[in-house]
Amino acid sequence: MFFELIQTSERSKARLGCIHTAHGDVHTPVFMPVGTNATVKGISVRDLREMSAEIILANTYHLYLRPGTKQIFSAGGVQKFMGWNGPMLTDSGGFQVWSLKQFRKISDEGVHFQSHLDGSRHLFTPESVMLAEREIGADIIMAFDECTPYPSTFEEAETSLRYTLNWTRRAKKWLDENPPILGYPQYFFGIVQGGMHLELRKKSIEALIKIAPDGYAMGGLSVGEPAELMYRIADFCTDYLPKNRARYVMGVGTPWNLLELISRGVDMCDCILPAKHAQDGLAYTSRGVLRYKNECFASDFDLPLDPDCDCYCCKNYSRAYLRHLFKTKEPLGWTLSAIHNLHFYLHLMQEVRAKLLSNDFEKWAEEEKQILAESCKK
Repeated sequence: MFFELIQTSERSKARLGCIHTAHGDVHTPVFMPVGTNATVKGISVRDLREMSAEIILANTYHLYLRPGTKQIFSAGGVQKFMGWNGPMLTDSGGFQVWSLKQFRKISDEGVHFQSHLDGSRHLFTPESVMLAEREIGADIIMAFDECTPYPSTFEEAETSLRYTLNWTRRAKKWLDENPPILGYPQYFFGIVQGGMHLELRKKSIEALIKIAPDGYAMGGLSVGEPAELMYRIADFCTDYLPKNRARYVMGVGTPWNLLELISRGVDMCDCILPAKHAQDGLAYTSRGVLRYKNECFASDFDLPLDPDCDCYCCKNYSRAYLRHLFKTKEPLGWTLSAIHNLHFYLHLMQEVRAKLLSNDFEKWAEEEKQILAESCKK
């Protein structure tokens, strides 16, 4: 059994579960730190272990370009390559190729694109991407999809969905004919597309169920649409997705986004925001959002970012020092605040799971969202 559903809340669609992989178990709901280039930017594997990360993700597009997926295969797979012995997921690179815009051409065959690094020309097909993900060797591998932009007309979203479904069928067929090459199972996730059109989202789910992937992701969210629309689409999708499969919303989001999505039946999330906001001088804390670059913290020598946090940053450094590092553009400041933000996200998920187990999730989540919302207004 790859995904084990343990418990569903009586008051919402929130779920407790466990994903079983060859590199360990992943307890859900889970937040996955983003390690695009086989590294969580600025964060060591030791740091990730200390903050109790259970799974991280990397990106096929970027690893295909550098150092090359065959190089990673020669190292024994991405875990051995980067010194991380836990579970991993690889995105297919569909979003990155889509974002190249003027440097790519989409067809039924796949996507012709130019590298953002040197302008060299490449072709991604569903089959070539699956080969790349086999060589990288992550425990969970994503289908190659066409990300639907926002806003999009029904016709545009329908065309995009046709590409995604055809490519997913071809990817699954190739995987069935080409088993894992690193000696352990890899689990395949299909991606629900269809833009903000409920009819197309349902059509996507119905087609994916026939393809029978091991799990389901919801793509094309957090691409500029209002948060309430994102929640509505996710809520709609989880009504139709199989209950015995993991559900993953890609590229989302803030802590309050995560709490909202979890209450709608989502099991897995990832986002670059913890690291990005750390670099921008923003920290998430148990008392709300803290903009530690502000002048008022220049002489705050006694308090860490979060007095209730036991991460390495908060146990050793003051707000004044973090602000000093930010103002002098010292990379250490970004690393320390990123450690804190990722620790906050991961321990928020630990608390979510504990509250679900004790049947206290919904009340607690509303209180947490209120604290964060109030602090954002300051």
